[in-house]
Amino acid sequence: MRQRYVEMLAAVYRRNTVSQEDAYLIPHFAGMEFAFTKIDAAYVWTKGGFQIARSHDDYPVFIQVHDRDVERWIAFFEQFGVETTINDRPNADDVEGPVHYVLIPETEGFDVAWVDGNPVLPLAAAVEQMTATRPAYEPALEIIADEYDIDIDATHYSAEPTDRTVSDG
Repeated sequence: MRQRYVEMLAAVYRRNTVSQEDAYLIPHFAGMEFAFTKIDAAYVWTKGGFQIARSHDDYPVFIQVHDRDVERWIAFFEQFGVETTINDRPNADDVEGPVHYVLIPETEGFDVAWVDGNPVLPLAAAVEQMTATRPAYEPALEIIADEYDIDIDATHYSAEPTDRTVSDG
């Protein structure tokens, strides 16, 4: 029954562009283990509260997969008319449609946490990824510190209000 549903969804999406919301739903129907990673780990852990380096015309979705499943993942997304790349984000001009998947293959097993029904890189690993490029992820780290009550020491704005006066003249 799941396969019939996937075939129906694939037929619909081949005619229409996959939406950003649906981009997070589609991988669940592949029947293979995966976890959202990189910017999508930040997106999932902040419950949609953080987006970076994406637009309506260029929306890569990063998923960690088993290396042995890469060809199956590519074939799965082809059913939906969605392109995939391995390890690297493509240039927006090099892919058709706004949504595309970036597969991050793992030869060893990987751990998965679940947030609101989505498999994602465990929080500690996601925070480690974000702190590697901290300036870009500072707002996400602040949201995560507040949401999960962990000490990350993240602040992306001044806690002190500034006194700015506009004069008429």
